Amino acid sequence: MEKVVERFLKYVKYDTQSSMDTKTTPSTPGQMVLAEAIKKELEEIGLHDVSLDSNGYIMATLPSNTDAAVPTLGFIAHMDTALDASGKDINPQIVKSYQGGDIVLKNGLVLSPKEYPSLNNYKGQDIITTDGTTLLGADNKAGIAEIITTAEYLINNPEIKHGTIRIAFTPDEEIGEGADHFDVKKFNADFAYTIDGGEIGEIEMENFNAAHAKINIYGKSIHTGSAKGKLINSITVASELMNMLPAGQKPEYTEEYEGFFHVNDIRGKIEHTYLYMIIRDHDKPKFLEKKKLVEDMVKFLNAKYGEGTVVMELEDQYFNMREHIEPVMYIVDMAKQAMESVGVTPKQRAIRGGTDGARLTYMGLPTPNLFTGGHNFHGKLEYIPIPSMLKAVEVILKIVELNNNNKK
Repeated sequence: MEKVVERFLKYVKYDTQSSMDTKTTPSTPGQMVLAEAIKKELEEIGLHDVSLDSNGYIMATLPSNTDAAVPTLGFIAHMDTALDASGKDINPQIVKSYQGGDIVLKNGLVLSPKEYPSLNNYKGQDIITTDGTTLLGADNKAGIAEIITTAEYLINNPEIKHGTIRIAFTPDEEIGEGADHFDVKKFNADFAYTIDGGEIGEIEMENFNAAHAKINIYGKSIHTGSAKGKLINSITVASELMNMLPAGQKPEYTEEYEGFFHVNDIRGKIEHTYLYMIIRDHDKPKFLEKKKLVEDMVKFLNAKYGEGTVVMELEDQYFNMREHIEPVMYIVDMAKQAMESVGVTPKQRAIRGGTDGARLTYMGLPTPNLFTGGHNFHGKLEYIPIPSMLKAVEVILKIVELNNNNKK
């Protein structure tokens, strides 16, 4: 079991931050470097049918060792890290037997239970944190480490009976493209789990409906001495657009099932400003209303400043998987039973985000999401308690065992 930590600390050293700008798959070369290393490792521990395709998708098989006809079970994680903080030169530190209080990191950053009270749940435990200069990468390299450790344990303990198990690791989940080239037919599982959730006990079968808007705003540059009635400052138009968004519908003001608009990239000069926005809501009608609002805003600004001033690409990214999971709720119930069997309290929640599993579910592979154990994903205050990682491995093992009770 201690190998899960060893693997995790090894994987986070790979810079696999994805990129929205390259238009390639994987979007960054570091993801393929990690993929090649993982492929080699999977072959070395004895998995079958190990493959790595040109888009950076890894698949492998642990063949059945039972005569019973049970469903083929899949486990999936992603290799890329988020764009929100650097994923290069990650130097994790282990806080031994955390006794409470502040954890001081570099650059004046402090991981404090006053701001993050969940830390109080892990007193006495070893906790892996960042050094304060990068994110940690538990999202989702903890999931990779937990899946591979489980597979190796099953290979080394053949007395544990199981059906066929399929494993996959994907690129570019953080930019919403993790399922773009996922071959569901090749994966050939009856259902799967992404190991991509947060704190211990999390289980998620519903998520946001999601879209993103890429908005280009074109201005007219005129010398300020004669600009009256002629100059159109694209930065000003972008500011006007953002001010038209509902003030309370932003991530920092919403929780649980409340949706939002989030502008997370803006850059520009007078003649051109680029703005990137994500749109989220669990409720499908409200999601459609949000998209229409943004479309209406663009129409208004074009009517005001001239057609072609604001050009928007509005695209759906993924949808709420709940309606496709409910007909196979036994896979959620099985995960809950597995957690309870190893002393973990299930915490069923709606994802305020999305996973590869959301899109895979719509592609015909029901895929709820389970915890990795991590907290504060996508930032420099990310951390993961080691016992939570060990419990994740135990839960995966128990799901494998419980699946023997299902009939294909």
